[in-house]
Amino acid sequence: MPLVPTGDLVGRAAAGRGCVAAFNVITLEHAEGIVSGAESAGRPVILQISENAVRYHGGRLTPLALAAASMAGTAAVGVALHLDHVTDVGLLHQAAATGFSSVMFDAGALPYTDNLAATAAAARWAHGAGLWIEAELGHVGGKPDSPASAHADGVRTDPAEAADYVARTGVDALAVAVGSSHAMTQQSAHLDHALIARLREAVSVPLVLHGSSGVPDAELRAAVRAGMTKINIGTALNVSLTHTIRDVLREEPALTDPRRYLGPARDAVAATVRGLLTALAA
Repeated sequence: MPLVPTGDLVGRAAAGRGCVAAFNVITLEHAEGIVSGAESAGRPVILQISENAVRYHGGRLTPLALAAASMAGTAAVGVALHLDHVTDVGLLHQAAATGFSSVMFDAGALPYTDNLAATAAAARWAHGAGLWIEAELGHVGGKPDSPASAHADGVRTDPAEAADYVARTGVDALAVAVGSSHAMTQQSAHLDHALIARLREAVSVPLVLHGSSGVPDAELRAAVRAGMTKINIGTALNVSLTHTIRDVLREEPALTDPRRYLGPARDAVAATVRGLLTALAA
């Protein structure tokens, strides 16, 4: 089916007090596995391409974006295309021309007033280009430019500041810091569900949870009940993909045909996506 706008998927999830999962794409195998897993689960998904993934592909956004959009166009479930964690305004301005319906502009490393000004400018441009825009307030752990722990004093999102930020920037969704951390390979994070509920009451737009790979399934479901709407997942896919490749090559160390290890790795990504979507729907 054709690409579905991100705002539509998030809006439907919010209206039903549920969630929509967004999975990060680095390679074609990621996109194929994510779509396959979503079809198996019968759930819509958002394919996310981050600025880091674009950098990995030599700074060229279009080839990976077209591949992900093509996968979405063949899917039996609704699929949206989202440009994630953008700090480069030049990359931001490529989004509308490459099939994206949404973007996450990340000025979270800046002081509050600078973050607000930069994000407000990005939101004005995005809305003028017909794009839905997400931003971040607070410090989600695990990023290279945010060395602070997810549990350090002062890193979590303040509800009153969040309400002011959303009102003054005009963003369509807000990623908040509530105890998760990027790049976690074990599901051991504990979220502040009371804070999520306070943020949900304070903020007029859907809330986004980054770093969801490190959050146990029951914690994720509780976070959705408390008010999270968009659930971002990346590292869990990379763990499945990489472990599978290692296992195949350990069994067949002379193997040189990449299809023989990338195929099973793609299937492992699909299984991880199916499992996460099923757990979130429980």
